[in-house]
Amino acid sequence: MKSSGRRRLVAALGYGALALLLDVGVPLAHAQATWPAATIRMVVPFPPGGVSDAAARIVAEHMGKRLPQPIVIENRPGATGNIAGQHVAQAEPDGYTILLAYNGLVTINPFVFSKMPFDTVRDLAPIGMIGDYPTVITVHPGVEAKSLPDLVALSKARPAGLDYGTSGTGSNEHLIGTLLTQKAGAKFVHVPYKGGGPAMADAMAGHIPIGMASVAGGTPHIKSGKLRPLAVSSRERWSAFPEIPTIAESGWPDVVVMSWIGLVGPAKMPASVVARLNAELNAALAIPDCATRLAGLGVRVTPGSSDAFRDQIRGDLDRNGPLIRSAGITVQ
Repeated sequence: MKSSGRRRLVAALGYGALALLLDVGVPLAHAQATWPAATIRMVVPFPPGGVSDAAARIVAEHMGKRLPQPIVIENRPGATGNIAGQHVAQAEPDGYTILLAYNGLVTINPFVFSKMPFDTVRDLAPIGMIGDYPTVITVHPGVEAKSLPDLVALSKARPAGLDYGTSGTGSNEHLIGTLLTQKAGAKFVHVPYKGGGPAMADAMAGHIPIGMASVAGGTPHIKSGKLRPLAVSSRERWSAFPEIPTIAESGWPDVVVMSWIGLVGPAKMPASVVARLNAELNAALAIPDCATRLAGLGVRVTPGSSDAFRDQIRGDLDRNGPLIRSAGITVQ
């Protein structure tokens, strides 16, 4: 074939390939512009029935009413959230698979598990925070301490210290106990349970003197008088219990530890899809019915940008990493 003929063939193939790419690009661009065009799955790393699952369903309901497509809940419990997290991290980054994330999964698991199946920073994209809630430190009514400083002093006076129950190793409650041990010199001995409920049950029964749990988990037992609250881990007093002092005002101002839940998706989601999800989430949280129902679960709504959520995650990682390493906290 002569050189002029080859040039014409190459030119023809080039134009054809370009036309093919343009033809393919049009429907792809149209599909992104019309997102969502299919059902969205919100993966929840807990079994049905708990506070986080209930919160996810409230948010999905209100976001789904605003979007042209529904949001359905898919429960994938196990491995302290890692099963659900890995599933979403490996999903197609098209915005149709998102995760109800919580601080333990995203900012504690990377330090307590020797082998993480995914990277919570590199493989997940923050969408927005839903809300937060503190831990409440309670004691059995038979414990003579009437304040957190009293409890710290009592633990120092006991040769074996004082046991405190939490929802498990590496939980926020565990971190709070560790911080008080390091900063206040408390002799608190961690007793991990499989959930906050069993820990509070043993505290009520007097099997352990201290029970730590989310405010939502502790509320019924505090109101019944079966447990006496000493402090909450929020920066300011919690609106539902304004009479309970904070850990900070009890003498340790840098012990402020909040649990949170939010939405994340696979990394590399289109920026336009992240922005749309963030906008719809914030709009849902602004609906009085949504905020009221979440408050009933003990969750304070905290709408904000995806960048603000990313900053929250980075701040928690910066705090949790050194603390967990110094305490040698690991999950087998």
